[in-house]
Amino acid sequence: MTAPAELDLPDLDDAIDEDRPWVAIVWNDPVNLMSYVTHVLMELFGYPRSHAEKLMLDVHHKGRAAVSSGTREQMEHDVARLHAKGLWATLQQD
Repeated sequence: MTAPAELDLPDLDDAIDEDRPWVAIVWNDPVNLMSYVTHVLMELFGYPRSHAEKLMLDVHHKGRAAVSSGTREQMEHDVARLHAKGLWATLQQD
């Protein structure tokens, strides 16, 4: 018999604060080229190349970058679009 899988349950002490914005985060991955990440950020969010490259370098050097912010629903949509382009992305409240 195998052991049950462990679940990460949310900490109920961390109540969601409706006044704080949500952010979409792109994570570093071993698959996508830096030029591709820059291209996706420019395409999806309309960022100028200089801003997209700065975010891409944060992803590369820091392991992650917040690439957009807004309501939870907007960030869920942005994360889905990033996933569709093959990037690793999550959302969290800022």
